[in-house]
Amino acid sequence: MKTIRGRMMIGYGIVILGVVLLLGVLFVGTVRQYYYGSATQALNERAAVSARFYGQYLDDFSLGEQSRYIFENETDDFTRVEVIDLYGNLVIDSYGFPPGKKMPTPDINAALKGSTGTWMGIEPETKERILALSQPLMQDSRMIGILRYTTSIKKIDEVLNKITGVAVGVGAAVIFLSLFVSWLLARRIVSPIGELTTVAKHMAGGDFSTKAEKRYDDEVGHLAETLNYMADEIVRNEKLKNEFISSVSHELRTPLTSIKGWSETLISGGLEEKEETTLGLGVISKETDRLIGLVEDLLDFSKLQSGGIGIRCELVDVNRLMEEIGEQFIASGNRHKLKIEVQLGEGPLELAADRNRLKQVMVNLLDNAIKFTPEGGTIRLSTAREADEVRIQIADTGEGIQAENIKRVTEKFFKGTTRYPGSGLGLSICKEIVQLHRGRMGISSVWGEGTVVTIWLPIGKIEGKPNRAGAEL
Repeated sequence: MKTIRGRMMIGYGIVILGVVLLLGVLFVGTVRQYYYGSATQALNERAAVSARFYGQYLDDFSLGEQSRYIFENETDDFTRVEVIDLYGNLVIDSYGFPPGKKMPTPDINAALKGSTGTWMGIEPETKERILALSQPLMQDSRMIGILRYTTSIKKIDEVLNKITGVAVGVGAAVIFLSLFVSWLLARRIVSPIGELTTVAKHMAGGDFSTKAEKRYDDEVGHLAETLNYMADEIVRNEKLKNEFISSVSHELRTPLTSIKGWSETLISGGLEEKEETTLGLGVISKETDRLIGLVEDLLDFSKLQSGGIGIRCELVDVNRLMEEIGEQFIASGNRHKLKIEVQLGEGPLELAADRNRLKQVMVNLLDNAIKFTPEGGTIRLSTAREADEVRIQIADTGEGIQAENIKRVTEKFFKGTTRYPGSGLGLSICKEIVQLHRGRMGISSVWGEGTVVTIWLPIGKIEGKPNRAGAEL
């Protein structure tokens, strides 16, 4: 299996090697061009001056006489001077080699054709590398021979070899250092990923106590934070699930126990005691309603989670709806010795909404207000228009919500420290339904004084925008 580290090293290695080789070749080529070019230019300038001088001032001399003059005046310790006739024969040599046939090198061939020629190679007589430059020797506008200058480039080659060696060494050091830095960089990237993989395997096995360490404040570090957050959320949801199962089991068992107990009592009594029968049937009916409520909450929650709840919008007058709900709950308020007030905003407040779902929200909120408000308290239901929204508010003078629980009361399965039965899903479902209507819900409360739940819903019909369940709003 190819690792990320291996792929990164290979990729970095290819790029670094290519760049170093390119720069190295350019550097060595430039240096060689400079040294060899300087030597060639020096020979060319000397040959041009000499050929011009001899052609101008020795034009009456024969090639042999010019050769002797050149031999006497051009000899030095660094440059070899040769005079070659038009047949390629050596006439005179400052190194003292005897006349004879000269090997036709590219520079001599170029000079025989009337142009200046240069050549680098091994000199047959001296067996060393030389730089040769041949210049036509002219007399009265005609070529009578070739003036050839040669110099050893052994010292230049030695200098260039040293420079090339240094360049190769520096290039190798740069490649090694770059690969080492690349290895460190790859290790810095890959090692945390390997650790995250190990932590993820532990989490996949159900061990959420293992946490990923955030080494750097980068994408991998953010991934570690996200993994830890996911683990914490899973643990929290698992805890909530267990608490919910325990709570629902208790909530289901209580009415079922009452129903079973009264059923057995009525069966054993033979239904002869009318008063007892009426009481038993009343308890059974009441507990059955509790069971139905719990099951409906669970069904609604399941639909909301899967996106299967439908929103079928119509034009709803919020004032009329709130008035109906207020009238519906007057009897319940009287039984609990509570005062229910309805304060409606001016004019019809119409908006696009699912009437039944909106009523479900209001009924749930009013049930909670009645449940947590002591006798003699007041529940106020009010509506008003605020800009392009309708504001619906339910305020009570009940026991309120503790400050640390206000932000959590709309969480799924959260019940806090309440002594009242329930699934812990009511407010969560209300919030989801409000959001499906493109609205928002806020809760404020003072412990011991009361709670205010406010809902804002947009006015008007929203065309062509599907909700999460797929219905059009």
